Amino acid sequence: MQELTGEFAQLPGVTAVVISGSQGSGLSDEDSDLDLYVYAEHEPSKTWRADLARKFGLRASIGNDFWEPGDEWVASRTGNVVDIMYRSPAWIEQQLDRVLLHHQASVGYSTCFVYNVLHSNTLYDRDKWFAALRAKAEQPYPEPLRRAIIAKNHPILRSTLSSYARQIAMALERNDLISVNHRITALLASYFDILFAINRMFHPGEKRLAAYVLANCPKHPPEFEAQVHELLSAIAPAGRLDVLGRVNVLLDGLDTLLSEED
Repeated sequence: MQELTGEFAQLPGVTAVVISGSQGSGLSDEDSDLDLYVYAEHEPSKTWRADLARKFGLRASIGNDFWEPGDEWVASRTGNVVDIMYRSPAWIEQQLDRVLLHHQASVGYSTCFVYNVLHSNTLYDRDKWFAALRAKAEQPYPEPLRRAIIAKNHPILRSTLSSYARQIAMALERNDLISVNHRITALLASYFDILFAINRMFHPGEKRLAAYVLANCPKHPPEFEAQVHELLSAIAPAGRLDVLGRVNVLLDGLDTLLSEED
């Protein structure tokens, strides 16, 4: 990582390099990717990035623009996948301001970028820009943001005509298991967004959510882990007639928690 960071530090447009993901948060294992975030005014050229990949890795994939701009390769020394993502400093500043200053919620994953910044380890920080960004993120959870996340995500669980519960029911009637799976995934995204907001916790992302809630969130429905497991198990053809019942059991527990939190 030090050698790789040194390559980026020589580029005048690079502001900071940090490592995040499971490596940054201390939840990594021997198979975990190395998630490197390069904050730069302009992305390095793909030719330069391809040369870098040849120097440090194997089986490179350069120019992965499916989610965030980035590159991947297998580290020749360790065998881990190196996943490099490129962000502009102005863009990440806007993402933090959107939630921390303007309290704008999303449909699921509202505060993931704040968590990402807070749980990144700095490898290079020209002019201490990233240190200042993290200092901005290190603030008490804003109460208006907490309420905004719940207000945006709770109605679409089962209250509105286009709620996830209603969409799941319609998909079941059509025997459309792909749609059932798709809508349950969306429902769980909003469910966990609400759960983290209730606990005034920034959202850690997609992985190991149940374990993270149990370890870090004192406020949660007592049987939520089993309820999530039972719901996901019900997607199989043999159990899909019970999907709606298990959706309602899961959401009943969340509504009870919300009532207790007023």
